[in-house]
Amino acid sequence: MKWQGRRGSSNVEDRRGMGGKAVLGGGIGGIGLIFVLIFTLMGGDPSQLLGTGSNEPYQETEQDQELAEFVSVVLADTEDVWTEVFKEEGMVYEKPVLVLFSGSVDSACGTATSAVGPFYCPGDQKLYIDLSFYEELQNQFQAPGDFAMAYVVAHEVGHHVQTLLGTSQKVHAMRNRLSEEEYNEYSVKLELQADYYAGVWAHHAQGMDVLEEGDLEEALTAASAVGDDTIQKRAQGHAVPDSFTHGTSEQRKNWFYRGFQSGNLKNGDTFNAQDL
Repeated sequence: MKWQGRRGSSNVEDRRGMGGKAVLGGGIGGIGLIFVLIFTLMGGDPSQLLGTGSNEPYQETEQDQELAEFVSVVLADTEDVWTEVFKEEGMVYEKPVLVLFSGSVDSACGTATSAVGPFYCPGDQKLYIDLSFYEELQNQFQAPGDFAMAYVVAHEVGHHVQTLLGTSQKVHAMRNRLSEEEYNEYSVKLELQADYYAGVWAHHAQGMDVLEEGDLEEALTAASAVGDDTIQKRAQGHAVPDSFTHGTSEQRKNWFYRGFQSGNLKNGDTFNAQDL
């Protein structure tokens, strides 16, 4: 992705080294929930992912500085794209804030350590990312490349779009009225729609002439790597479809690519789609 020397967003809040105190609450969206699932499936105690994290002072490395600049540019691109897309639909796009953290962070959804991974909190309309996740994506998930990380940012912004459109609120309101299995089905559709919106952003990024050869493949590899079936098979040797909350690898790739092809809001209705 052509990002160096380009405009970064002013909506980045740097909280690295500040830590947090509470416990992560409900309503978060995105990649973060996947890490809780992996940890649990491998026999870990999910409570270990929550709390105060490390108290060691944070020191920014050269790689961290470059990654911080990169995600700022990606966020700026999402702002430009979604401002225009919303304008075409007669709406006004409200820009989210991206919070950089290390170790642990407080949010309106509570507090999580970096082990939870990137997440979006609708309560404060902020994205939360520990830049160490890039190494996880590259090494643990075998999804290297800058556009793989760009996909992650765009997916979390996709949850922000869902919040602005009222979609997230409708789904979260169903939690107490449905069984866990039934609610999981809506969760999958919500996550796949966020993947679609990430693809919409990538469509417009291509039109801005910032994509390079191999970028699309990097994003598709990342989408596939965080599919429920792939993660569960890696962690426990088999998949349990009733427990899926984000969609299969094929579904995630498919909806991202649909968004990439169409570039609009109207074709991303995963809730009424006959085939996911």
